[in-house]
Amino acid sequence: MAWTQVYDPMGNLGLSALIAAIPIIIIFYLLAVRRSPGQVAGAAAVVAAVLVAILVYKMPVATALTATGIGALYGVFPIFWIVITAIFLYNMTVESGQFEIIKDSVASVTDDRRLQALLIAFAFGAFLEGSAGFGTPVAISAGMLVGLGFNPLYAAGLCLIANTAPVAFGGIGIPIIVAGQVSGLETIKISQMVGRQLPFLSVLIPMYLVVLMAGWKAMLEVLPACVVAGVAFAGFQYFASNFLGPELPDILSSLACIIALAIFLKCWKPANIWRFPGEKPAQSCAGPKGHGYTFGQIMKAWSPFIILTAMVILWGLKPVQTVLDAATIKWVVPGLDKMTIQVAPIMKEATPMAAVFKINYLSAAGTALFFASIISAAILGIGPARFISLLAKTFKQLRKPLITIPCVLGLAYIMNFSGMSSTLGLFLAGTGSYFPFFAPLLGWVGVFLTGSDTSANALFSNLQVITAQQVGVDPVLTVAANSSGGVTGKMISPQSIAVATAATGLVGKEGDLFRFAIFHSIGLAIVVGLMTLLQAYVLTWMIP
Repeated sequence: MAWTQVYDPMGNLGLSALIAAIPIIIIFYLLAVRRSPGQVAGAAAVVAAVLVAILVYKMPVATALTATGIGALYGVFPIFWIVITAIFLYNMTVESGQFEIIKDSVASVTDDRRLQALLIAFAFGAFLEGSAGFGTPVAISAGMLVGLGFNPLYAAGLCLIANTAPVAFGGIGIPIIVAGQVSGLETIKISQMVGRQLPFLSVLIPMYLVVLMAGWKAMLEVLPACVVAGVAFAGFQYFASNFLGPELPDILSSLACIIALAIFLKCWKPANIWRFPGEKPAQSCAGPKGHGYTFGQIMKAWSPFIILTAMVILWGLKPVQTVLDAATIKWVVPGLDKMTIQVAPIMKEATPMAAVFKINYLSAAGTALFFASIISAAILGIGPARFISLLAKTFKQLRKPLITIPCVLGLAYIMNFSGMSSTLGLFLAGTGSYFPFFAPLLGWVGVFLTGSDTSANALFSNLQVITAQQVGVDPVLTVAANSSGGVTGKMISPQSIAVATAATGLVGKEGDLFRFAIFHSIGLAIVVGLMTLLQAYVLTWMIP
């Protein structure tokens, strides 16, 4: 028998929201205060969520357990599949010795750590977000920074914060497309509105990253490079989102940023080369015999990441996606599919929630990375036995994230299917004329819970439309704000934290990374909230 969601089980929305927030409070406490390992925090939070769903929301036990289990499966595939293949590709370059050449080739562009962070964490990470999304940019770029010699905590934290700018248009624009489908608004208008919010952050993020790394004074020394990176990225982000649609902003803006920085750094160098305290001075780019590496050697070393880029782009092409998706296995989940009914005000009319687990084993981004690994192994001379051995080593390296990631995805699913997420959304939506400020925070909560701007838009876009109409604000603004605010929650999502710690060898230190990112996440979310409030009542001409 189908079960209908109840959004105010306590008869008082504030009290219901407080109870719905218990799993979030637990995971915040364990990560930020106790600094517990991610698998402990994730497991405790998901158990608490199941108990609240069953005891308070009166969700049937079987339905609650099934929803949690399907979320955990989604954490294994496609999320963990992306993580393990991304880190496997990186490990391959390290084990083969090619990453030493990569380090020196990056140093030939700049051996300043501040500028390396801009090139890899901000620009290259944004390209991977736009092409693949789902944790790929953090896994690859954070691993690369650690290989270059960055402190692992800083590498992970910088990549999480840098990933703020491109998230809304990640995975070939899928978050914006989903927002349009759920809200019933024109996708191009949502894209345009997001493109009139995020570029302001995109200009600031490069400077923000360098300040975090080295301080205000050190940032001023590379301010010209920060401005070049930020303006190039933000300019193309605005142009593509407003005139081309949601599919290309990340790819075009990241490529523009990489090219602009590379050209600029050929003509300009900072007065001082900044390295981490206690770090040895940079060495010259030299090969085994004291001569510079040849172009062929450098291309061979970079070939895994070049192939990765090519495969990700290929997988993102719609004709290729159509062919690969034909092999998708769809499993209608018994006992969960259409057994949970969403009702007003979350939905315009009573709507059964679908539960179809898709195993898109060919079209998944992780499969693109795995094929890139196979091709790279052939180029790097890694035979089948060594290939399998290295894959097994990578799997062993990630055994704890294999617990953490399914736990946090199980948490996202049980909170969504039980209605707890909707309770939190309705509580924020009850702020009246101040709602434009809280609209981005709704997205922030959604991305924190699910780890995905796409999922947050699917969860709250309809609520954003209904509430905007009630308070007399253009719903295009609030739906866009859901996505723009959501990107600021990505850096502290337990899913993102788990991926970042896995990529940088910080497994068990999830609490430290969470503490590093939490205040930046909240601060940026408030900035987006203030911007949305101004656009709602003062800068209304910015709304398309």
